[in-house]
Amino acid sequence: MQTANRDPVLLAWLDGFTEVVGRSIAWLVIIMMLVQFAIVVMRYVFSIHSVVMQESVMYMHAMVFMLGAAWTLRHDGHVRVDIFYRKLSVRGRAWIDLFGTLFLLIPVVIFIAWSSFGYVRSSWAILERSPDGGIPGVFLLKSLILVMMALLLLQGVAQLIRQVLILRGKAPGNTIEHDEVV
Repeated sequence: MQTANRDPVLLAWLDGFTEVVGRSIAWLVIIMMLVQFAIVVMRYVFSIHSVVMQESVMYMHAMVFMLGAAWTLRHDGHVRVDIFYRKLSVRGRAWIDLFGTLFLLIPVVIFIAWSSFGYVRSSWAILERSPDGGIPGVFLLKSLILVMMALLLLQGVAQLIRQVLILRGKAPGNTIEHDEVV
């Protein structure tokens, strides 16, 4: 029974970690908009072009997308084809989410991490820089692939724990309603 008592603590920690990362990275959207606005003003009002500033928008966009994926998974915000899912009971949904996490999410995350490792390692080996003279940290940008996979794997573990708790009747089911837009 000791493991069962630790499951909710581990789940809370994993969800909390994902929440902190997601909410922190969300601030980059505001910064990205301000930088993009500055780029437009500088270019069209003052005829000044900055490769570094333009690349910084691309880096921030990549960070928001890649580091926010686990937060989106946590809040069930990814695209779902739920023809049958929404009509299922809480336990039925838990089974689908459990099998989806075990047989889709985790294997795909492991495959992407494994197949991307050499790509990222090669970039680090040469400390890859921007070919356009912009930000000299392309190797850091490419590292986000592995960070994204690690965050998704952690959230996948949280999802597994949550679904098992739901199936055991020790946690409430997913109450998120997905509105259908016509």
